[in-house]
Amino acid sequence: MSLKGQNIIIFSQMQFDNHLESTNYIMAKHLAQDNYVYYVDRPYTWRDYIQFRKTPGFRVRKPHFFSSKNSFIQTEIPNLKIIITPPVPSINILPEGKLYRMALKINELIVAKRLNKIVEHLNISNFIYINSYNFSYPTLHKLLNPVLTVYHCVDPIIEYYQTKHGLISEDILVKNVDLVICTSKELRNQKALLNKNAFFIPNAANISHSQKALDPTLSVAAILSGIKKPIIGYFGNIERRIDYDLVKKLLETNRDKSFVFIGPVDYYYIKEDASVPNLYLKGPVPYEEMPAVLKGFDVAIIPFKKDDVSSHIFPLKLFEYLGSGRPVVSTDFNPDLKDFTSDTVFYCKNAKQFSEALEAALKDTPLLQQKRLAIAADNTWEHRIMEIKDLLKINLDKKLKYGDN
Repeated sequence: MSLKGQNIIIFSQMQFDNHLESTNYIMAKHLAQDNYVYYVDRPYTWRDYIQFRKTPGFRVRKPHFFSSKNSFIQTEIPNLKIIITPPVPSINILPEGKLYRMALKINELIVAKRLNKIVEHLNISNFIYINSYNFSYPTLHKLLNPVLTVYHCVDPIIEYYQTKHGLISEDILVKNVDLVICTSKELRNQKALLNKNAFFIPNAANISHSQKALDPTLSVAAILSGIKKPIIGYFGNIERRIDYDLVKKLLETNRDKSFVFIGPVDYYYIKEDASVPNLYLKGPVPYEEMPAVLKGFDVAIIPFKKDDVSSHIFPLKLFEYLGSGRPVVSTDFNPDLKDFTSDTVFYCKNAKQFSEALEAALKDTPLLQQKRLAIAADNTWEHRIMEIKDLLKINLDKKLKYGDN
């Protein structure tokens, strides 16, 4: 029997109104279909409070920062509420050590005080606590009173601002929760060394949304207007995962193709600009426009670098691409992906193979498209959330029956 009618507090690293919809928030929305979910938005720091005070996101949160009775935002889903916590001191600048860990305790107390007041105000009891990749608060759950504690690990910790304290914090978190859910096999294997109750449940796709790209009446996104065909497209964050050396070679050897990257750009990593004639960095678009963007792609790509952490990555966009019916070409950064995509995706070792795969993908057929859609249909969020709910139910029942023993 699947999990149903439970109170679930999800403390997330990702903000609910992020430019690109996250695994964390998608999970929350699906769990809220038949459970009561409270999605705790990543706490603003004092620095955020000052830096973003003129942004729409700040204005949405401002009425809720300092009032525990008015601290949640009701979403369009009746069972899903967004919890806004007070701003906390900016502490990441501190060196790792006793001072940082003391400051972290203060931040956890600030957040816990707000959450405990909400729990009392809404008369919430026997709730499940899921830390969804917010490893910066590793012992927050100890200040609450959840019946089951879970860490949802969606990515490896890579960036310096994360690794500075995050590697230590995440280990503390993993060791102290009842259950760990990881989105890649490699992450599961690593976390299982610290917590034997670790499981692998991969990302999936919102097929009903992606399939809108197949609607003949849907217009291609205006952001692609005027760009010469064929369009080789990427939809997602443009940051450290991208193999920029590979992309540079592809741009040079495929002058007849337009390479379009749609998403937030981290210019720390990408140095190319508009002077490269067949490269288009178009910035982010709302998630609602994704189908119209994907419809304009002739081939969708995942040009991720293959490095020490690439086998930890199970990208959400893979199944979004497949669900839209687009041909997909990717680097072979994570060999586990082949187990989920059969022979529907081109996986490439180098720029030469990638270019050859692009040419093959441009010769797409309706039969190949149907195979991709069938694979996507087997990797929907409905499937994944059922797995997550079953796993939560098993562990909840075990915890209620045996406690911590």
